[in-house]
Amino acid sequence: MTTPTSLLCPRCGERSSPNLPRNLCGCGSPLLAEYDLASLRQTWRKEDLAGREASMWRYWELLPVEDRANLVTLGEGWTPILPLRHLGAETGLPELLLKDEGLSPTATFKARGAAAGVSRAKELGIRQVAMPTAGNAGGAWAAYCARAGLDLHVVMPVDTPEMNKLEAQAYGAHVYLVRGLISDAGRIVTRAMAEHGWFDASTLKEPYRIEGKKTMGYEIAEQLGWELPQAILYPAGGGVGLIGMWKAFDELEALGWIGRRRPKLIAVQAEGCAPLVRAFEDGREESSFWEDAETIASGLRVPKALGDFLVLRAIRETEGYAIAVSDRAILEASGLLARTEGLFVCPEGAATVAALPELLRRGVLRSQDRALLLNTGSGLKYPDTVQARELPVLEPGDRIGSPSQADG
Repeated sequence: MTTPTSLLCPRCGERSSPNLPRNLCGCGSPLLAEYDLASLRQTWRKEDLAGREASMWRYWELLPVEDRANLVTLGEGWTPILPLRHLGAETGLPELLLKDEGLSPTATFKARGAAAGVSRAKELGIRQVAMPTAGNAGGAWAAYCARAGLDLHVVMPVDTPEMNKLEAQAYGAHVYLVRGLISDAGRIVTRAMAEHGWFDASTLKEPYRIEGKKTMGYEIAEQLGWELPQAILYPAGGGVGLIGMWKAFDELEALGWIGRRRPKLIAVQAEGCAPLVRAFEDGREESSFWEDAETIASGLRVPKALGDFLVLRAIRETEGYAIAVSDRAILEASGLLARTEGLFVCPEGAATVAALPELLRRGVLRSQDRALLLNTGSGLKYPDTVQARELPVLEPGDRIGSPSQADG
């Protein structure tokens, strides 16, 4: 297998060796893995993918593990792209698509980042890992750390969805709760790094989570016959997946596998926590901390993303957009998608559905566009978001099928 040739700081341009455990650049920026794309272009063709395993590791030439013995995998990647014919007809986008990451291990796209990050941590000899999480990342990293034999310490807000707390505990992680937001959890983790020497696996504070997430971009290109859609809607908390897909498309172009055209990368946030949207609308290169962040979509409750400048750069370079939707619209969109397409998605994924009418109204999307929604997890992990109604209770001898019974 291969490893990155260097780690690049996208802010100051400094390069460093990828062969030692690294967190941020000295200037405070995240680091991005670089590969010898010019050499790969001479030896690797997209036709070489035929017959490879149906997981994200089919792209191992551009993933950060040198020795295959260090792979930590649960079969992540190669999730389906589904046409949304009924919802598309209803919203005025007949070529609407959805990539369903809810079918990933741990029922979330966080499995991709955990697989790459934990595999590389194992290869570099790291044994103790810590991270803050709004929920799903903690569960995913707990699963992969358990499989790798690494020790994980997770700090999450007290109001994180219950399933996320239980999941991380089930995998054997050391779980701590904080009365606050993910930013408060992050400060506790930073102190623990200094006290115990644990490795910090916070979002974008290690360079390899994004390498797993970028494989969504590779798969979108390959699954659509190397013809990218006109737009990709991504629910952005930390925004790692959006940055990853932006990086993936650049790498595919360098290999000669796709052309220069890019999908509009559209970041969707919740109205109760929309720092990226505000920065986009104000024309700024970075976001400001969002005070009193609150939304039912816990993965979107990130008051300030470390890689916000990269998210905004990716949006602008692809002529994309950033938009916020209400919690009410998220809940309504979740029910609509379930009723029309049989898909029960997480609140974050439903936010992309909620954004469609306004994006069409503003002219960001056109009816003839092929737009792809990124659902980042399964709705089964969020039972509290289901708008349940009172159900009829029958006796053993009762019959069903009358209009009154059908209506509940």
